[in-house]
Amino acid sequence: MKKFVSLLCAAVSLLAGCATPPNPLLQVRVEIVRYDDVAIETLVQGAGPSIVVLPSLGRDSYEDYDQVAASLASSGFRVLRPQPRGVGKSTGPMKGQDLYDFARDVAAVIDQQADGRAVIVGHAFGHFVARMTAVQYPQKVRGVVLAAASAGDTSQRYPDVWTSPGRAGNLALPDEQRLAALRINFFAAGNDASVWLKGWHTNTRMMQVEKVVPQAVWWAAGNAPLLELIPEEDPFKPRDRWDELKKAFGARVTVATIPRSSHALFPEQPVAIALAIATWVKALPP
Repeated sequence: MKKFVSLLCAAVSLLAGCATPPNPLLQVRVEIVRYDDVAIETLVQGAGPSIVVLPSLGRDSYEDYDQVAASLASSGFRVLRPQPRGVGKSTGPMKGQDLYDFARDVAAVIDQQADGRAVIVGHAFGHFVARMTAVQYPQKVRGVVLAAASAGDTSQRYPDVWTSPGRAGNLALPDEQRLAALRINFFAAGNDASVWLKGWHTNTRMMQVEKVVPQAVWWAAGNAPLLELIPEEDPFKPRDRWDELKKAFGARVTVATIPRSSHALFPEQPVAIALAIATWVKALPP
Protein backbone atom coordinates (compact mmCIF):
# COMPACT_ATOMS: atom_id res chain seq x y z
CA MET A 1 0.00 0.00 0.00
CA LYS A 2 2.81 2.40 0.90
CA LYS A 3 4.47 1.65 -2.43
CA PHE A 4 1.20 2.36 -4.29
CA VAL A 5 0.74 5.65 -2.44
CA SER A 6 4.30 6.65 -3.23
CA LEU A 7 3.81 5.87 -6.91
CA LEU A 8 0.52 7.75 -6.93
CA CYS A 9 2.12 10.80 -5.33
CA ALA A 10 4.95 10.71 -7.85
CA ALA A 11 2.47 10.53 -10.71
CA VAL A 12 0.45 13.45 -9.33
CA SER A 13 3.62 15.49 -8.90
CA LEU A 14 4.70 14.72 -12.47
CA LEU A 15 1.30 15.68 -13.86
CA ALA A 16 1.26 18.86 -11.84
CA GLY A 17 4.64 19.84 -13.23
CA CYS A 18 3.43 19.24 -16.77
CA ALA A 19 0.00 20.82 -16.35
CA THR A 20 1.08 23.84 -18.42
CA PRO A 21 3.44 22.53 -21.08
CA PRO A 22 5.69 25.12 -22.75
CA ASN A 23 4.31 26.61 -25.94
CA PRO A 24 6.50 25.22 -28.73
CA LEU A 25 5.90 28.36 -30.80
CA LEU A 26 7.72 30.42 -28.15
CA GLN A 27 10.81 28.22 -28.29
CA VAL A 28 13.70 29.45 -30.41
CA ARG A 29 14.34 27.39 -33.51
CA VAL A 30 16.88 27.80 -36.30
CA GLU A 31 16.02 28.09 -39.98
CA ILE A 32 18.53 28.49 -42.81
CA VAL A 33 17.45 30.91 -45.53
CA ARG A 34 19.22 30.21 -48.82
CA TYR A 35 19.50 31.99 -52.14
CA ASP A 36 22.26 31.93 -54.76
CA ASP A 37 25.54 31.38 -52.84
CA VAL A 38 24.22 32.88 -49.58
CA ALA A 39 22.92 31.12 -46.46
CA ILE A 40 21.48 33.14 -43.58
CA GLU A 41 21.02 31.46 -40.21
CA THR A 42 17.83 32.83 -38.71
CA LEU A 43 16.49 32.41 -35.18
CA VAL A 44 12.71 32.11 -35.29
CA GLN A 45 10.38 32.51 -32.34
CA GLY A 46 6.62 32.96 -31.95
CA ALA A 47 3.75 33.25 -34.41
CA GLY A 48 1.84 36.20 -35.82
CA PRO A 49 2.86 39.39 -37.66
CA SER A 50 6.60 39.25 -38.34
CA ILE A 51 9.30 41.42 -36.80
CA VAL A 52 12.88 41.12 -38.08
CA VAL A 53 15.65 42.22 -35.68
CA LEU A 54 19.02 43.30 -37.13
CA PRO A 55 22.08 43.64 -34.87
CA SER A 56 24.71 46.28 -34.29
CA LEU A 57 28.02 46.61 -36.15
CA GLY A 58 30.10 43.44 -36.05
CA ARG A 59 27.74 41.80 -33.56
CA ASP A 60 25.44 38.80 -33.73
CA SER A 61 21.73 38.45 -33.00
CA TYR A 62 21.96 35.90 -30.22
CA GLU A 63 21.98 36.98 -26.56
CA ASP A 64 21.61 40.75 -27.07
CA TYR A 65 18.00 40.33 -28.15
CA ASP A 66 16.86 37.26 -26.18
CA GLN A 67 14.65 39.12 -23.73
CA VAL A 68 13.06 41.44 -26.26
CA ALA A 69 12.47 38.59 -28.72
CA ALA A 70 10.85 36.42 -26.05
CA SER A 71 8.61 39.28 -24.95
CA LEU A 72 7.52 40.10 -28.50
CA ALA A 73 6.87 36.43 -29.25
CA SER A 74 4.73 36.19 -26.11
CA SER A 75 2.82 39.26 -27.32
CA GLY A 76 1.76 37.51 -30.51
CA PHE A 77 4.55 38.23 -32.99
CA ARG A 78 6.82 36.05 -35.08
CA VAL A 79 10.34 37.29 -34.31
CA LEU A 80 13.13 36.62 -36.80
CA ARG A 81 16.78 37.20 -35.95
CA PRO A 82 18.98 36.74 -39.05
CA GLN A 83 22.68 36.42 -38.37
CA PRO A 84 24.93 38.57 -40.56
CA ARG A 85 27.28 36.79 -42.93
CA GLY A 86 30.27 35.40 -41.09
CA VAL A 87 28.27 34.68 -37.93
CA GLY A 88 27.13 31.19 -36.95
CA LYS A 89 25.94 29.32 -40.03
CA SER A 90 25.49 32.45 -42.13
CA THR A 91 27.73 32.32 -45.17
CA GLY A 92 28.22 34.17 -48.42
CA PRO A 93 30.66 36.55 -50.08
CA MET A 94 32.52 38.63 -47.49
CA LYS A 95 34.43 40.99 -49.79
CA GLY A 96 33.07 43.84 -51.86
CA GLN A 97 29.69 43.77 -50.13
CA ASP A 98 27.54 46.74 -49.14
CA LEU A 99 24.09 47.76 -47.92
CA TYR A 100 22.50 46.58 -51.16
CA ASP A 101 23.75 43.05 -50.46
CA PHE A 102 22.78 43.11 -46.77
CA ALA A 103 19.30 44.34 -47.68
CA ARG A 104 18.93 41.49 -50.13
CA ASP A 105 19.77 39.05 -47.31
CA VAL A 106 16.99 40.58 -45.20
CA ALA A 107 14.55 40.49 -48.10
CA ALA A 108 15.23 36.77 -48.56
CA VAL A 109 14.50 36.17 -44.87
CA ILE A 110 11.23 38.10 -45.16
CA ASP A 111 10.21 36.14 -48.27
CA GLN A 112 11.01 32.72 -46.85
CA GLN A 113 10.19 33.12 -43.15
CA ALA A 114 7.78 36.08 -42.85
CA ASP A 115 5.30 35.42 -45.66
CA GLY A 116 6.75 38.30 -47.64
CA ARG A 117 6.13 41.24 -45.28
CA ALA A 118 7.56 42.37 -41.94
CA VAL A 119 8.50 45.20 -39.61
CA ILE A 120 12.27 45.59 -39.41
CA VAL A 121 14.04 46.60 -36.20
CA GLY A 122 17.53 47.94 -36.94
CA HIS A 123 19.79 48.32 -33.91
CA ALA A 124 22.68 50.77 -34.32
CA PHE A 125 24.43 49.67 -37.57
CA GLY A 126 21.36 47.55 -38.23
CA HIS A 127 19.36 50.73 -38.87
CA PHE A 128 21.39 51.32 -42.05
CA VAL A 129 20.41 47.86 -43.31
CA ALA A 130 16.78 48.29 -42.23
CA ARG A 131 16.49 51.60 -44.05
CA MET A 132 18.11 50.24 -47.18
CA THR A 133 15.74 47.26 -47.17
CA ALA A 134 12.79 49.66 -47.00
CA VAL A 135 14.23 51.59 -49.96
CA GLN A 136 14.97 48.54 -52.10
CA TYR A 137 12.00 46.38 -51.15
CA PRO A 138 9.20 48.71 -49.99
CA GLN A 139 6.48 46.12 -50.58
CA LYS A 140 8.13 43.82 -48.03
CA VAL A 141 8.44 46.38 -45.20
CA ARG A 142 5.47 47.40 -43.02
CA GLY A 143 7.58 49.75 -40.94
CA VAL A 144 11.08 50.37 -39.60
CA VAL A 145 12.18 50.67 -35.98
CA LEU A 146 15.38 52.73 -35.66
CA ALA A 147 16.87 51.61 -32.36
CA ALA A 148 19.87 53.66 -31.19
CA ALA A 149 20.25 55.08 -34.69
CA SER A 150 23.09 57.55 -35.05
CA ALA A 151 22.54 61.20 -35.93
CA GLY A 152 23.10 62.13 -39.51
CA ASP A 153 26.39 63.93 -38.83
CA THR A 154 27.79 62.01 -35.85
CA SER A 155 30.83 60.79 -37.76
CA GLN A 156 31.86 64.36 -38.61
CA ARG A 157 31.10 65.92 -35.23
CA TYR A 158 32.34 63.13 -32.97
CA PRO A 159 34.98 61.00 -34.73
CA ASP A 160 36.14 59.38 -31.46
CA VAL A 161 32.61 58.14 -30.83
CA TRP A 162 32.29 56.86 -34.39
CA THR A 163 35.49 54.78 -34.14
CA SER A 164 34.64 53.33 -30.72
CA PRO A 165 33.12 50.07 -32.07
CA GLY A 166 36.55 49.22 -33.44
CA ARG A 167 38.04 49.57 -29.97
CA ALA A 168 35.23 47.82 -28.11
CA GLY A 169 35.21 44.93 -30.56
CA ASN A 170 38.97 44.53 -30.90
CA LEU A 171 39.53 41.13 -29.29
CA ALA A 172 43.30 41.70 -29.32
CA LEU A 173 43.01 44.51 -26.76
CA PRO A 174 42.95 43.85 -23.00
CA ASP A 175 39.46 43.56 -21.55
CA GLU A 176 39.93 46.70 -19.45
CA GLN A 177 40.57 48.84 -22.53
CA ARG A 178 37.56 47.36 -24.27
CA LEU A 179 35.42 47.88 -21.17
CA ALA A 180 36.47 51.52 -21.04
CA ALA A 181 35.20 52.04 -24.59
CA LEU A 182 31.98 50.18 -23.78
CA ARG A 183 31.29 52.19 -20.62
CA ILE A 184 31.93 55.54 -22.30
CA ASN A 185 30.13 55.03 -25.58
CA PHE A 186 27.74 52.09 -25.27
CA PHE A 187 26.32 51.69 -21.75
CA ALA A 188 24.64 54.15 -19.42
CA ALA A 189 26.15 54.67 -15.96
CA GLY A 190 25.30 51.80 -13.64
CA ASN A 191 24.58 49.28 -16.41
CA ASP A 192 26.79 46.21 -16.85
CA ALA A 193 29.03 46.81 -19.85
CA SER A 194 30.84 43.48 -19.47
CA VAL A 195 28.00 41.64 -21.23
CA TRP A 196 29.30 43.12 -24.49
CA LEU A 197 32.82 41.77 -24.15
CA LYS A 198 31.58 38.81 -26.19
CA GLY A 199 29.42 38.69 -29.31
CA TRP A 200 31.84 40.51 -31.64
CA HIS A 201 32.86 39.18 -35.07
CA THR A 202 35.84 40.91 -36.63
CA ASN A 203 35.43 39.59 -40.18
CA THR A 204 31.78 40.57 -40.21
CA ARG A 205 32.57 44.09 -38.99
CA MET A 206 35.23 44.52 -41.68
CA MET A 207 32.77 43.34 -44.33
CA GLN A 208 30.09 45.73 -43.13
CA VAL A 209 32.29 48.83 -43.36
CA GLU A 210 34.28 47.99 -46.50
CA LYS A 211 31.99 49.69 -49.02
CA VAL A 212 30.03 52.79 -48.07
CA VAL A 213 26.72 53.61 -49.73
CA PRO A 214 25.95 57.37 -49.73
CA GLN A 215 23.63 58.41 -46.93
CA ALA A 216 21.24 60.06 -49.36
CA VAL A 217 20.39 56.65 -50.82
CA TRP A 218 19.00 55.06 -47.64
CA TRP A 219 18.39 57.84 -45.10
CA ALA A 220 14.66 58.28 -45.74
CA ALA A 221 13.89 54.54 -45.56
CA GLY A 222 11.61 54.95 -48.54
CA ASN A 223 8.15 55.91 -47.33
CA ALA A 224 7.93 53.41 -44.49
CA PRO A 225 6.47 54.39 -41.11
CA LEU A 226 9.31 54.96 -38.64
CA LEU A 227 9.59 54.40 -34.90
CA GLU A 228 12.76 55.89 -33.45
CA LEU A 229 13.90 54.56 -30.08
CA ILE A 230 16.38 57.08 -28.66
CA PRO A 231 18.53 56.04 -25.69
CA GLU A 232 18.71 59.07 -23.42
CA GLU A 233 22.48 58.72 -22.91
CA ASP A 234 23.57 57.72 -26.42
CA PRO A 235 26.62 59.69 -27.64
CA PHE A 236 25.82 58.63 -31.20
CA LYS A 237 22.58 60.65 -30.94
CA PRO A 238 23.24 63.94 -29.07
CA ARG A 239 20.18 65.68 -27.64
CA ASP A 240 20.36 68.48 -30.19
CA ARG A 241 19.70 65.85 -32.89
CA TRP A 242 16.78 64.08 -31.21
CA ASP A 243 14.25 65.83 -33.46
CA GLU A 244 16.10 65.58 -36.78
CA LEU A 245 13.94 62.79 -38.23
CA LYS A 246 10.71 64.35 -37.04
CA LYS A 247 11.70 67.60 -38.73
CA ALA A 248 12.65 65.79 -41.92
CA PHE A 249 9.79 63.31 -42.26
CA GLY A 250 6.99 64.69 -40.09
CA ALA A 251 4.05 62.48 -39.16
CA ARG A 252 5.76 59.41 -40.62
CA VAL A 253 7.99 59.38 -37.51
CA THR A 254 7.11 58.33 -33.96
CA VAL A 255 9.78 59.03 -31.33
CA ALA A 256 10.21 57.27 -27.97
CA THR A 257 13.09 58.00 -25.60
CA ILE A 258 14.39 55.16 -23.43
CA PRO A 259 15.72 56.26 -20.01
CA ARG A 260 18.85 54.83 -18.39
CA SER A 261 20.25 53.49 -21.64
CA SER A 262 22.95 54.21 -24.19
CA HIS A 263 23.98 52.81 -27.58
CA ALA A 264 23.87 49.14 -26.53
CA LEU A 265 20.22 49.70 -25.51
CA PHE A 266 18.79 46.16 -25.76
CA PRO A 267 20.63 44.52 -22.85
CA GLU A 268 20.05 47.72 -20.85
CA GLN A 269 16.27 48.22 -21.10
CA PRO A 270 14.63 45.17 -22.74
CA VAL A 271 11.23 45.63 -21.05
CA ALA A 272 10.79 49.23 -22.19
CA ILE A 273 11.98 48.39 -25.71
CA ALA A 274 9.64 45.42 -26.15
CA LEU A 275 6.67 47.45 -24.93
CA ALA A 276 7.44 50.38 -27.24
CA ILE A 277 7.87 48.14 -30.29
CA ALA A 278 4.78 46.01 -29.61
CA THR A 279 2.55 49.05 -29.01
CA TRP A 280 3.69 50.76 -32.20
CA VAL A 281 3.51 47.68 -34.44
CA LYS A 282 0.00 46.83 -33.25
CA ALA A 283 -1.14 50.28 -34.41
CA LEU A 284 0.31 49.92 -37.92
CA PRO A 285 -1.89 49.16 -40.93
CA PRO A 286 -1.74 45.48 -41.95
